[in-house]
Amino acid sequence: MALDPSLFLRGLVIGLAIAAPVGPIGLLCIRRSLSGGFASGFFTGLGAAAADGVYGAVAAFGLTAVASFLAQQQGWLRLGGGAALVALGISLALKPPPAPRDAARAGETFAGLAAAFGQTFLLTLANPATVLSFLAIFAGLGLGGTVTSAWGAGLVVAGVFLGSAAWWLFLAGVSARLGHAIAPATIKWINRASGAGVAGFGLAAVASFFLV
Repeated sequence: MALDPSLFLRGLVIGLAIAAPVGPIGLLCIRRSLSGGFASGFFTGLGAAAADGVYGAVAAFGLTAVASFLAQQQGWLRLGGGAALVALGISLALKPPPAPRDAARAGETFAGLAAAFGQTFLLTLANPATVLSFLAIFAGLGLGGTVTSAWGAGLVVAGVFLGSAAWWLFLAGVSARLGHAIAPATIKWINRASGAGVAGFGLAAVASFFLV
C-alpha cells in the first residue's frame, strides 16, 4: 500500500503547533532545565509529547467515541488538572533551589527522569481540550479525508510525537545552557516566577470550571 510521506510532515507541523505556545508545561520545562539540567527539562517535555501523541492518535484514528467522552468530561478533568497545577506551582515557588551539582545529580537519576516524564504526561492528559485542538488542526490541514488507513494514521501520530519532542529538545537545550550562566540567586527568583505562573494557569483552569 502506497503511503503519503506528507502525512508525516503534516504530523510534525501539528506537533510543533501544539507544543510551542507558552503554557504551564513550558514553564516547568524551563525551570527544570535551569535548575536540574538538560535531561530533567527534556524528559519533562517528553511526557507532554507522549500525551500529545495519545491525543493525536485519538484524532488520527477517528476515535470519535473517545473524543466525545473526553469532551463531555472536560470540566471535571479541567478542575482536577487545574488543582494539580496550583499545588505544583506553589511547591515550585516555595522550594529552595538545590546546589547546581546536587540539582544535576537529582535530575539525571532514573527515578527523577521517570517522575518528570510521568508528571507532565498526566498533566497534559488532564487537559482534554487538547484533543479538540487536534481535531481542529486536522481539519485545517485537510487531514480529515486523507488519513484513510491505519498506516497513514500511524505516520501522522509519529510526526505529532516527534514534532512535539523536537520543540522540547530545543527548549530544554537552550534553557540548560542559560542555566550555566545564571547566578543561583537569579534562578531562585526564576523558580518563584515559574511556580507562580504554573499556579496561575491552574487557577484559570479551576475558575473556568465554575464559570462555564
